[in-house]
Amino acid sequence: MKTITKILGASFILLLAFGADAQNGWNWGEQVDKAKEKNVLYTDALKAKNYQAAVEPLNWLLTNTPDLNPSIYINGIKVYEGLAEKTSDPAKKDEYIQKALDLHDTRMEVYPEDKADIMDRKATFAYQFYGKDQDKYPYLYELYTKAFEANGADMNSGNLVAYMLVIYKHRITGGNLSDEDVINLYSAISEALNEQKSRVTGNNKKRYDKMLDQVDKILTATKVEISCEFVEEKLGPKLGQGDDLNMAKKIFGLMLAGKCLDSPLALKAAGIVQQNEPTYGVAKFLAQKNAQDGNDAKAIEYFEEAAGLTDDNAEKAEMYVSIARIQMKNGQKSTARNSARRALSFDPSYSDAYKVIGDLYMNSFNDCKKEESQVQDRAVFIAAYNEYRKAGNSSAMAAAKAQFPSIEDIFNEGMEEGQSITVGCWINVTVALERRPAN
Repeated sequence: MKTITKILGASFILLLAFGADAQNGWNWGEQVDKAKEKNVLYTDALKAKNYQAAVEPLNWLLTNTPDLNPSIYINGIKVYEGLAEKTSDPAKKDEYIQKALDLHDTRMEVYPEDKADIMDRKATFAYQFYGKDQDKYPYLYELYTKAFEANGADMNSGNLVAYMLVIYKHRITGGNLSDEDVINLYSAISEALNEQKSRVTGNNKKRYDKMLDQVDKILTATKVEISCEFVEEKLGPKLGQGDDLNMAKKIFGLMLAGKCLDSPLALKAAGIVQQNEPTYGVAKFLAQKNAQDGNDAKAIEYFEEAAGLTDDNAEKAEMYVSIARIQMKNGQKSTARNSARRALSFDPSYSDAYKVIGDLYMNSFNDCKKEESQVQDRAVFIAAYNEYRKAGNSSAMAAAKAQFPSIEDIFNEGMEEGQSITVGCWINVTVALERRPAN
């Protein structure tokens, strides 16, 4: 090596050094020493946060060695970002922001192989400064749309949420976005987040769940008119490909917002959600839908599940009253009363439970009458009346009282008002004898 050096001299050493730099991604151009000097000057100024001092050497490099290294663009953006944050002059601030945005564009021209990533970064930078500037919403929407088109499911996850925010802001300030445009974009963004979620494990998945929830809430805030047909045609087939929880949540949320809950797809999606992430609200929906469709056993199962998923005693009572109504419909009077009493064990003031018991008694006259005593047979209406009174239902009380035994019946059977009599049959309660009002 010493022999070669003596023959070729210092120029050979320089050639080796520059060749190494080139191989490491540094292209110093024709004025190597000056380029290196300028690089040291601007990077030292950047480290010292003396952004203004960094501008001249940085611009020299950008002009004379545009392909020196990606770092001159990465650091150059930091320089103008720092200047923009420090200045109190609005015009200067806009100038610095624009220079930083231009550096993103130049970097894409010089390094086109990195265009998608740079576009993603440009969107992040622009939102940082323009996210609250209504005049810039159209620009942000166009920029984020291009960044998403370039990156798809590889777009920065924070930018995906920001994109949905940009869509919302652009739409509510007069941007030309139809309901279908918004829903299509929302669907694409959600799919991208779900794709990213599938690549991670453990607690990282929870972070994506939060972002997906944010995107759902932003969609709701845009107040789009959600078409049931759109959800069924665009998203329904995707749920048919498997029991994907996030897709099920998306479909159920959209159908809930669009009041499409009569759709079988809503029932299917809700079932998947409930199976994976059980909640009181979804269980209640599934119970009510199954009851509506005549699937009584399934409805009761979900009502019981819902009762177990809430700490609110009034909600628990509501679920057991719903069960009692199904049982009453099916002629299971004693079982229905037990369910209503279970409701009252959670909330003794729950009037609907007393009303159900009153209805059970009121509708038991034909089942329980022995036709041996008018007073005894009609005592069932007194039992019903007592329950209606606890419910505070005056119209039902009046209807029951109109069926009480007459004073003649009481007198003829040798009984007295106020005496206790037992209502037999399945009811088996004791009441104080009363007569019906005179006509």
